[in-house]
Formats: sequence, C-alpha cells, structure tokens
Amino acid sequence: MDQKPILLTGASGALGRMLARELGTAGFTLRLTDIQPFPDPLPKGASFVRADLNEGLAIVRQAEGCSTILHFGGIATENPFEMVLGPNLRGVYHIYEAARREGARVVFASSNHSIGFHERPKGNEAKLDYDCAFRPDGYYGLSKAYGELMGRLYWDKHGVENVNLRIGSCLPKPANARALATWLSYPDLARLVLRCIQAERVGHAVIWGASNNPATYWGRDHRDRIGWTPQDNAEAFRKEIEGIVSDSEVEERYQGGFYCPIEYSRKGGFSPRDPFSLG
Repeated sequence: MDQKPILLTGASGALGRMLARELGTAGFTLRLTDIQPFPDPLPKGASFVRADLNEGLAIVRQAEGCSTILHFGGIATENPFEMVLGPNLRGVYHIYEAARREGARVVFASSNHSIGFHERPKGNEAKLDYDCAFRPDGYYGLSKAYGELMGRLYWDKHGVENVNLRIGSCLPKPANARALATWLSYPDLARLVLRCIQAERVGHAVIWGASNNPATYWGRDHRDRIGWTPQDNAEAFRKEIEGIVSDSEVEERYQGGFYCPIEYSRKGGFSPRDPFSLG
C-alpha cells in the first residue's frame, strides 16, 4: 500500500493495540507511540517509539510526513486534575500543532464523558445530537471537551480536518445495563477509524462512538461524511446484562454512569429536571 504513514498515540492501551493490529493487517504504515512499552509484536511495517505527550518536539518528530494522527493517547480514566492536565490538555495541543505543521487529519478519541451529566432519555424523549452542550462528568470528561474545542479552533483558524469520536463503552462485550445504550464493539471501532482515515473530506466532525444499539442515548452526528454504519448490536447481550445496575441514584440517572458519583458532593439531591441547568 503506497501511502503516507499514520501516527497512532496511545498505542499500548487496549484500544490502541487493537487498532494497531487491525490497521497493520489492512496494510497501513504505522508509527506507534505511547509512554508505556508496546506489549505486542509489531505489525508488519510498523515502528514504535516511546514518547511523552507533554514533550511537543517528540510528537512533532513522530508526526513528520504523516497523513493522519489517530490520537488515542493520554489519561484514559477519571483522575485528579493535575494528573489529567499534562497529557490530556497540553498533549492535545501538541497533537494539533503537529497536525497543522504536517497538514494532517486528526482523529480524536473523545468520550461520552464530555457530555456525561446529561440525563438519560426516558420513553420517547429526544436523543442527544452532536451539537448538544458539553456537560462533562469529571476532569477526564472535561479534558475531552477541551480536545473537541481544540479541534474546532484548529479547523476554523488553520483548516486542520478532525473527527471527534465520542466513544461510549468500547469493550469486547457490554458489561452492564447502561451498555445497552453505550456499547461500541471493537470491530465497529476499527471500521469507524478506517473510514475516518479513508474519507475524502471531513471538516470538523463529531461522531457518536456506539454500535447499532436500539437503546442508544444519542442521535444525529456526522457519520454520513465518512460513510460509517455500525454493524454490531448490544441487544444480543440483553438477557445477560439488563439486570446489572448500581445502587447509586446519581450513576443511574446520568449518561456518564459511574463517573458521575465520583467525588459528587452536591447538597440536597436534585429535582426531576433541574431548572437551573440551562438544558
């Protein structure tokens, strides 16, 4: 396959390893990077360099000559702000500066936790569309909202194309009742990323990262720009997981699930629809 290389950050994480394997099998030339060693045999034609997202020069060097940057690196779970600050905020700036220099497209692994304090829809209530307000459920989700806004800035100011994947629960199989709405299978993610790479034109796009789940919380997005249709479905696991719920009212109320009650200290509970939430 005659092509420019693709840079994949976070290559040593669960999703990075899966994508490295699938994209390598598809014949792409990959530059893999992570702060941790890569634990698997390198795919054919791939290289790996340990790099810290805090180090802008290291990221620029890895991005030289690349057509696409798949940014799956950084802190991947809820953590104190000081831990999230460097890799997730400064790091995404370094990614976009590298993309601007190289004229590369960015595919950003955003998260449903950027909108996690939206309530779960009930009955025939409307699903969330891509242009809903950010309502992060923690510092991790806040960093993902920041990353999406960085993409908006770099598209408007510099013309850097970017696709923001608001990934739900990307696991080999769904783990609880919430995942009936949020699950994204590994094959669906691999197909989604492949279409992000191959699409002719994307602009600044937001796509809900979930499989074809009838119970989804999420509605319109920009998937038509890349020609992606998820093929898998959490309903196949319904009998196994529909009874797996928590005893936390906060967790079960909001779309972000168990991230929402972490350090939750709001006094006096909450009303069925908070009149001060601005929607």
